[in-house]
Amino acid sequence: MAESRAAVRAAGRRLLRRGARGVSHTVARRSRILAFLALLGPGMIAASAGNDAGGIATFASVGAEHGYQLLWILIPITISLGIVQEMCARMGAVTGKGLADLVRERFGVRWTAFIMLALLIANGGVTVSEFVGIAAATELFGVPRFISVPLSAFSIWWLVVKGSYQRVERAFLLMSLVFLGYIVSAFMAHPDWSAVAVGLVRPTPSLGAAYLFTCVAVIGTTISPYMQVYVQSSVVEKGVTLEEYRKTKADVWVGTIFAMLVVFFIVVSTGATLHKFGIRIETAADAARALKPLAGPYAEKLFAVGLFGASMLAAGVLPLATAYSISEALGFEKGVSRSFREAPIFIGVFTFLVAVGAAIAVIPNLPLIRVLLVTQVINGLLLPIILFAVMRLVNDREIMGAYVNGRLYNLLAWLTVIIVTALSLLLILATVFPRLFAV
Repeated sequence: MAESRAAVRAAGRRLLRRGARGVSHTVARRSRILAFLALLGPGMIAASAGNDAGGIATFASVGAEHGYQLLWILIPITISLGIVQEMCARMGAVTGKGLADLVRERFGVRWTAFIMLALLIANGGVTVSEFVGIAAATELFGVPRFISVPLSAFSIWWLVVKGSYQRVERAFLLMSLVFLGYIVSAFMAHPDWSAVAVGLVRPTPSLGAAYLFTCVAVIGTTISPYMQVYVQSSVVEKGVTLEEYRKTKADVWVGTIFAMLVVFFIVVSTGATLHKFGIRIETAADAARALKPLAGPYAEKLFAVGLFGASMLAAGVLPLATAYSISEALGFEKGVSRSFREAPIFIGVFTFLVAVGAAIAVIPNLPLIRVLLVTQVINGLLLPIILFAVMRLVNDREIMGAYVNGRLYNLLAWLTVIIVTALSLLLILATVFPRLFAV
C-alpha cells in the first residue's frame, strides 16, 4: 500500500514538472507574441493609412472599371511598398532622426524647402480628401457634413493633442480593422477565381491616358509620400533601437502584406459586383454596392462605417506626418506626447491642416470620387521627389554605416524609383498631348 502511494506521488511530481514546463513554454510563447504586438504600430499604421478614403475610391474604381485586369500591378507594388517603408524605418532606428531632419542635414536648406513644399502640397490635398471621405460616409447615415466633419476634426485634434503616443497608436490600430469587411465580401461575391488568377499573373500594359491615370493613382495611394515620413518619425518617437529593429522590420512587412491583401480584396469584390454589371463609381453609394454580398440591404451602412474609419485614420496620420516633417526641417520640438508650450510649431501645423481640411470638406456639392482620385494622382506625381531623397540617404555610409542597402535591395528600390518616375512623366505627356496616347 505504501509502495502504491509512493508511486502515485512520484507520478504526480512528474505531471507537475511536465505541467510547469508546459506552462513555461506557453508563457514564453505568449511573451514573444506580446513583445511583437508591443512593437506593432508604425509599419501597420502607415501601410493601413494608405487604404484611406482616396485609396478605397481608387481601388474600387479599378475593380469597377477594369475588373481583374489590373490585379497584376499589386504584386510589384507590394514589394516596392515594403522596401520603401523598411528603408525609412531602418533610417529611423539607425540615426534616431526623422526624414526631414536627415534631408536638412545632408542636402541643405534649398532642397529641404523644395521637398517640404512638395510634401505640404501632397499632404494638404490628401488631408482635404480624408475629410471629404468622412463627409461622404456620414451622409450615408443621413448626417449632414457641416455637423459630422467639424465633430470628427475636433475628435482627431483632441486625440492627438491631448493624448499620449501609445493612446494615439492604439486608436489608429483599432481603426485599421475596418478593412476586414472587404475580405469577407470578396469571398461572398463568388468571383471567378480563375479570372482573378489570370489578372494577377498576366500584365496588360497600355499607354492610354486613362490607363496611365489609374496606374499613377494606384501607386500614389499605395506608396504615399506622407507614409515614409510617418513611419520614420514614429520609429524615432517610439524609441526603437537597433536591437529591437528586427521586430519593427517584421511590423513593416506584416503591415504591408495586410494592407495589400485588403487592396486585393477591394478590387476583387468590386470587380465581381460592379464591373460585372457595368456599374461605374460616381458616388460613395456606388462603391458601397460591392459590399452587398456581405451585408445585403445594409451594404451602404457597412461601407459608411469602413469609409469613416479609414478616413479618420488617415485624417490623423496625414497632418501628423506633415507636422513631423515641417518641425524636423525647421529644427523645432515635435511629438504627440508634447504640449503646445513644448512644441508650438508641431501642434500648430497639425491644427492648421486639420482645420483647413475640414473647412474645405464642408463645401457642398464637392465631386467626392473625382476629388479623391485627383489627390492620389498628385501623390503619385510628387512621390519620385521623396523617393530620390530616401535613396540618397539610405545609401550614405556616413549616416547609415553598415546598414546601407545591399545590392539586391538597391536594385529593387531603384527600379521602383525609375518606374514611378517614368509613369509620372508619361501621365504628364498623355495629359498635355492626348492624341499621341489615344488608344
